[in-house]
Amino acid sequence: MAPKCPKCEKSVYPAEELKCNNFSYHKGCFRCFLCSTGLDSNNVNPHNDELYCKKCHGRKFGIKGYGFGQGAGALGMDEGERQGNIADPSLKAAPAMAGAYHSANLGSGERTGPGPWCPRCNGTVYPAEEKKGAGASWHNKCFTCAYCNKRLDSTTLCDKEGEIFCKACHGKNFGPTGVGYGIGAGVLQTR
Repeated sequence: MAPKCPKCEKSVYPAEELKCNNFSYHKGCFRCFLCSTGLDSNNVNPHNDELYCKKCHGRKFGIKGYGFGQGAGALGMDEGERQGNIADPSLKAAPAMAGAYHSANLGSGERTGPGPWCPRCNGTVYPAEEKKGAGASWHNKCFTCAYCNKRLDSTTLCDKEGEIFCKACHGKNFGPTGVGYGIGAGVLQTR
């Protein structure tokens, strides 16, 4: 008797069988539970009898916080509101850094409503436009590299002393220096 596919509950015959976690699936049923991406042995992540692609598995079950996962959905910036912790909005304003990067003060400099406030423009950040990074809430338009003004996301974000940077600018300005720490093989020189 042929095994049953857990997704469609129909018989799976050897010519169309894909196995994972002691279950047999049809090729067409071997898809991510969340995004329906077709899976193979390189990107399947089973969890509690469900199949996920690596990206969805990381977002749903992976480690949360800055530097983990891919995409904004992977960032877990819980400040403990559910346990009764109340964040002081005045602590969210990032300290000013001395440096060569621009200060894109997009607003008037005055705080315009209830917190949280964007460290770049001091405007109120509402949940619909909120991006989190460097321990603060940012407007989507302000969530850019302090040096090159490139738009950032969770995979390109680096922070230092309350300011946000793209990985390239952070590496150039704050990363290790010396022989072997150039950008690309063209920088390395032998004599």
